[in-house]
Amino acid sequence: MAKYLVLWQIDTTKTPVTPQEQRAMYEGSLAMVEQDAKSGISKDWGQFVGGTRGYGIVEGTEVEIATMLQQYTPFIQFELHPVLTTRMVRQVIKTMPK
Repeated sequence: MAKYLVLWQIDTTKTPVTPQEQRAMYEGSLAMVEQDAKSGISKDWGQFVGGTRGYGIVEGTEVEIATMLQQYTPFIQFELHPVLTTRMVRQVIKTMPK
């Protein structure tokens, strides 16, 4: 299964104006994040202190990950980076000339 570092950022042009509406949006989004963790696709998640950005570590097929991220559209924008495990890096090192 593929593993990705996900950098996310809230699209502030789509953030509600009133604090009550913002709270409802954030609570709903956080509930989805917690559900993604329960399902096993999300391995880690965090928000950078003082901002509207953060990170996640997700693992699954490309379709599973794309489906999971789609639920946050259009409120969250994502940047994904494939990640190699130590086992994978060791395999790469073995292919290097001696």
